[in-house]
Amino acid sequence: MDLASLMDRFGETNVLVAGGVIIGFMFGAFAQRSRFCLRSAVIEFRRREPGAKLVVWLLGFSAALVGVQAAILAGWLDVSQSRMLAVAGSMSGAAIGGLLFGVGMIASRGCATRLLVLSATGNLRALLSGLVFAVSAQAAYRGVLAPLRSELSGWWLIDGGPDRDILAWLGVGNEVGLGIGLVWLAAGIVVALHKRVRSQIWIGALGVGLAIPAGWLFTYTASQTAFGIVPTESLTFSGPSADLLMLTLNWPDHAVDFAIGIMPGVFLGSFTAALLAGELKIENFDGGHTMPRYIFGAVLMGFGAMLAGGCAVGAGVTGGSILAVTAWTALIGMWIGAMLTDWVFVRLGEETGSVSSPTLSGAAPVA
Repeated sequence: MDLASLMDRFGETNVLVAGGVIIGFMFGAFAQRSRFCLRSAVIEFRRREPGAKLVVWLLGFSAALVGVQAAILAGWLDVSQSRMLAVAGSMSGAAIGGLLFGVGMIASRGCATRLLVLSATGNLRALLSGLVFAVSAQAAYRGVLAPLRSELSGWWLIDGGPDRDILAWLGVGNEVGLGIGLVWLAAGIVVALHKRVRSQIWIGALGVGLAIPAGWLFTYTASQTAFGIVPTESLTFSGPSADLLMLTLNWPDHAVDFAIGIMPGVFLGSFTAALLAGELKIENFDGGHTMPRYIFGAVLMGFGAMLAGGCAVGAGVTGGSILAVTAWTALIGMWIGAMLTDWVFVRLGEETGSVSSPTLSGAAPVA
């Protein structure tokens, strides 16, 4: 049964939400098993101790980039009308938002995606930080922080279309985009082989990355099939977190769609993977003094994500996979902000100065 038949039988909205849940489930399960986390990858890179966590991010990112570019070259996907390319964007928002997100990611010990995955396994610190992130994102989107976001975003705007497309800037085609992805993939493979990372970690990381082209392909196909307007998009967590929060408080104030389905899908996928692995465990805060740090970090992440146009996955991987210039700017900002903050925290004694990257031959510990 094709997508058109499913929409005729079950309704367009139900099929879109179900697609978000299924693809989110895939992402959540693989992210839980591989411990996919930009924060951990940045820390290993900055401390010059590359290990399993950096491998996971490199393989996940490259799988997304290769998968999307290959789908475009095959004629299966057209992302030219996606929000990240077609409409005007903010370079200042991407740069400043990325930096703030990177700072917050280190302070709260996990990006927005990692917090959601950890929440499903019983981590109460991640649950609280994730809720604060959602509130902060909503405040930046439509609330008290929205004027500040608009002001910062307006400092440097660029038009949609070629101005937001790195490949158009370079005057090259998607063959080059595929080549860029293969270079990243080769880097991940080299580190993985050097560090003797287990195949289980490889599979989990590649599964995380392939969820991104799955999202792009699903929504693009739906946009060509549905009678209503369906945006071509893939996984992101900042906007959906804010929307799900408002939907929970004001049902049915907000229409449900693919993006809304992602959130429960990721939660259920992570929960199921942790349950099958025997890793469900209630975890509290390390101590009362750490709570302000986590909350502060979550606030910065929420505001930074809405300013940057997405979180570490939404802008960094989903936007990065279509080579949107604002997304790559935000991702670079996240790396810089996170590396600087980790360096400061190590100097202040807030973090240890070494990376325990165990489990190169097994699963990494819960961050």
